[in-house]
Amino acid sequence: MQHLVLEGRRVEYRDVPATAAGRPVLVLLHEGLGSASMWGKFPERLAEATGCRVLVPSRAGYGQSEPYPEPRNARYQHREGEEALPVLLAALGVVRPVVIGHSDGGTMALLYAAAHPDAPLGIALMAPHEFIEEETLAGIRAAGEVWRTTEWPARLARHHADAARVFREWHDIWLSPEYRHWNIVDRLPHITCPILAIQGVDDEYASLRQIEVIAEQVPGTRLLALPDCGHSPHRDQPAALLAALADFINTLAQSSGPGTTQE
Repeated sequence: MQHLVLEGRRVEYRDVPATAAGRPVLVLLHEGLGSASMWGKFPERLAEATGCRVLVPSRAGYGQSEPYPEPRNARYQHREGEEALPVLLAALGVVRPVVIGHSDGGTMALLYAAAHPDAPLGIALMAPHEFIEEETLAGIRAAGEVWRTTEWPARLARHHADAARVFREWHDIWLSPEYRHWNIVDRLPHITCPILAIQGVDDEYASLRQIEVIAEQVPGTRLLALPDCGHSPHRDQPAALLAALADFINTLAQSSGPGTTQE
């Protein structure tokens, strides 16, 4: 694991080197309870499948990255996608990346692409959220019960300096009254880069409307609904996911022209 200091906070990240020349940089954005370490071997498998360098950061307060001093609010995903991600990429000298986000990370990728339409080469989304569904709230309530009654806190503590805070902030903001009407659908028409949106048919946190809405708002969006797959395609259907990502990234690399890829 590597580290850098951004705006006074220590941030951890993994940096998986490219295996081929002239390929875009991929940036993996983790889920609401995730971290750089929780991706497991997926970043290495992604680098092997695509030839690309893969950057894997832990957001503020996740993994061993230092948290923000103030409590989380209903615009935390805007802050990460619109503000924190561009700062990270600038510090690492990355331009025109392909941003790949899971769950919260997928939402942040959408917000990044909407706020900075010329910045990404493309974005790939796994189980992103654009609006609140009852399935989402029911899944988070169920997660709260699992947290209270199993060894999940100890397992999550292997990946976070403060696992209890990570879970509490994620759980509480999603179930808060201020978040009940959260919605970013109005941001989607600002996106101009290609999109691949992927979701498991059996996603326990959302319906397929989440990715269908993206395609309705952003023409040309590729959709992939994976059978026998829940909220985490990289765990449930890794081979199908890697094949879809490799095809999408190859298309982007071929159409990008000179000067837009990095090793």
